[in-house]
Amino acid sequence: MNEAERTIETPDDGADAAGDTPRASAAAGEGPGDPRRLGRRRVAVLAGVAALAYVLDLISKLMVVEWLEHEEPIEIAGEWLRLEAVRNGGAAFGIGEALTVVFSLIAAVVIVVIIRLAKRLYSTPWAVALGLLLGGALGNLTDRLFRAPGVLEGHVVDFIAPKYFAVFNLADSAIVCGGILIVLLSFRGLDPDGTVHGD
Repeated sequence: MNEAERTIETPDDGADAAGDTPRASAAAGEGPGDPRRLGRRRVAVLAGVAALAYVLDLISKLMVVEWLEHEEPIEIAGEWLRLEAVRNGGAAFGIGEALTVVFSLIAAVVIVVIIRLAKRLYSTPWAVALGLLLGGALGNLTDRLFRAPGVLEGHVVDFIAPKYFAVFNLADSAIVCGGILIVLLSFRGLDPDGTVHGD
């Protein structure tokens, strides 16, 4: 067998049976490695961030309902920042209170999309961003499923009340931070699979 034949029959070193290449991991700064293993690591980051955001949101809401609901607001920074228990039937920051069921369904769709996207996730920044979105969406969806007045219509517990701004919660904060991070990553040209594209 001559050199040309050996070249044709030898696959690229970086490709696996599924056709993945180390390009995504290299773009993400990982260097050579099994793309599937790198993908699992990114999914673990996503799951960890989502779990942290969800647990913090859940605990904070339980504390607010137990200690702050039907009580006077607590001033953190005078009139500029208070803790005040508010039940919100709308979306983040009190938008669209007449569309509670719609927002519940949208949150469920977002969760499904993020879980499906995780299959081709090779970027740590994207894993963090999607984890924040997933944790926030799960936090508010939990309220809509299990709080009054009923399934898919439950009112979300909000409690962070800055002056001249809508009352919100930690889930809203996670969603906004995740969204901002996604916008920044998109401007930089970094895709969820770890590749970088130009304009």
